[in-house]
Amino acid sequence: MANSKFEYVKQFEQPDQLLPNTWIVVRIDGRGFTKFSAKYSWEKPNDKRALDLMNAAARAVVTDLPDITIAYGVSDEFSFVLHKTCTLFERRASKLVSTIVSTFTGHYIYLWSTYFPDMLLSPPLPSFDGRAVCYPSLQNLRDYMSWRQVDCHVNNLYNTTFWTLIQLGGMDTTEAEKTLNGTFSADKNEILFSKFSINYNNEPEIFKKGSVVFRDYELVEPGTHNVAVEVDNIAEPVQQSKSQLENDKKKRAKARIVVEHLDIIKDDFWDRRPWLLSNKPGKTPKQP
Repeated sequence: MANSKFEYVKQFEQPDQLLPNTWIVVRIDGRGFTKFSAKYSWEKPNDKRALDLMNAAARAVVTDLPDITIAYGVSDEFSFVLHKTCTLFERRASKLVSTIVSTFTGHYIYLWSTYFPDMLLSPPLPSFDGRAVCYPSLQNLRDYMSWRQVDCHVNNLYNTTFWTLIQLGGMDTTEAEKTLNGTFSADKNEILFSKFSINYNNEPEIFKKGSVVFRDYELVEPGTHNVAVEVDNIAEPVQQSKSQLENDKKKRAKARIVVEHLDIIKDDFWDRRPWLLSNKPGKTPKQP
């Protein structure tokens, strides 16, 4: 009831708007997934079915929320990037985080039987938490994405070596940890190759590089678009007409959303896909 005596409780609501003119990254993580993965006996060090399920759920989120320009995932986490000009939910952290987390969780549970047809999902059901972080510059955003991919490589190399020592080397967890204590990447590669004839470079790219989800348009030649400078020079969101907004919306709806396992640290990935940074749809690829 409007203007009732109980309406005073609205005063307890605090504003949670995120900084304007910044890139927003909403990062979600699985809650208690160590126990969850053990419950369903996932393969170690990587279970391709579990990763494909994460990717499918993330792809559905990007489809449902066209304001997301790119997403990157590894293991039980995913980072969703919203362009610095985004005004979705008035840039309110609680709404952005809750919407992305709930949408992802809903799709994850819905798609479970597709990737685990012989495993009935039962309580405790999978759940995810999330947080929103603002990055003021493009370089900050690029460094964040690079950090996540480097983390993917470091963790996967360790886990691959750790579980190889156990599964093929006959060690227990304590012995494997002791063997790897103080080792560097080169040492782990040497252990895999000299003792087990495993070339880490030949491991699947999804395990080494993680997964990138984005709308696919025609690639451009590197050096033809100086998007980075343009984006960082944006002082405030560019006001588009309703027809322009509608036109961009239609182009995004037609774009194919892909899941790739690529190097996102080097410039080439971004230079050839300027729409990821400009927030302007690219050209739809011609059908073969």
